Amino acid sequence: MPIFKNPNFDFLKWRWPAVGLSCLIIFAGAVAVVLQGGVSLGIDFSGGTSVIVQFDDPVTEDAVRDAVGGAVGESVVQQYGDAEANEIMIRLPQSGPEVGTSLEEGANAVVAALEQSAIGGFTVIGQELVGPVIGEELQRRGANAFVFAMLGILVYVALRFRFSFAVGAIIAVVHDILVTLSLLTFFGFDLSLNVVAAMLTITGYSVNDSIVVFDRVRENLRRMRRDAFDKLVNTSINQTLSRTVITSGTTAFAVLALFVFGGEVLRGFAFTMFVGVISGTYSTIFIAAAAAIVISERRSARRIQAAPAPGASKPNRRSRKTKARA
Repeated sequence: MPIFKNPNFDFLKWRWPAVGLSCLIIFAGAVAVVLQGGVSLGIDFSGGTSVIVQFDDPVTEDAVRDAVGGAVGESVVQQYGDAEANEIMIRLPQSGPEVGTSLEEGANAVVAALEQSAIGGFTVIGQELVGPVIGEELQRRGANAFVFAMLGILVYVALRFRFSFAVGAIIAVVHDILVTLSLLTFFGFDLSLNVVAAMLTITGYSVNDSIVVFDRVRENLRRMRRDAFDKLVNTSINQTLSRTVITSGTTAFAVLALFVFGGEVLRGFAFTMFVGVISGTYSTIFIAAAAAIVISERRSARRIQAAPAPGASKPNRRSRKTKARA
């Protein structure tokens, strides 16, 4: 059911301001990553020990940090979940090549330090131990999965549509990933396996959204041959606008509900999905279309320059042979 009746918005009029906004968000995210010393990796990738503790009475992060600091050395203490739950997560980075026993000793040291302090009663509700070898392997597999996904998308869209469309889809996907990473950094989420899974999901979602628009562009190429390519693309975006808004809206509401009611374990996944859905819709309308138009116009200009000028005669091979014989 269309929610827009014959929409005729000039989306491409705002493509360059939209590109500027995206560049601003990505640049700010890059600055934030540099200032904090890199992307904040979760235990899945960095390796180490994570202990989640629920206290009987409200406590502050500073109080917990003071309680465990002397016993375990360097640690990251942060609130876990809602403040009313009185849950604190203590993370100990992996400092050496040892695994197994040393990681378990780190978790035991945290518990022992809290028991000896005057911080009050508590219950350990979660514990995660990841060795450095496993963390490096997960990083490598996550990077490989993303690279292979990009290559597969490039080949599929190039074969089914145009090469310019494929490049536009890839640029849109990279835009979505960079915007999502920037917002993850701003809001203090770690890069974990759940977040990587969400990024791969929004990769497919974004490409599917772009393919719907590109498919309509291909149909309109047969019926609107005399129109300029940018006008044709803008018309195609308007024709698929109802489908884009309905699909993105329902997905965003579902992910938002997962973020609010899914608990702390799924919060990073849900946040990544929510940002990715919004960014994917935005990039389909502005980024992918703008990139496809720019690349198509440049390729058309090159073909025009390479073509012979009107009225120019091609060299006569027969006359060349006659001159050679003479």
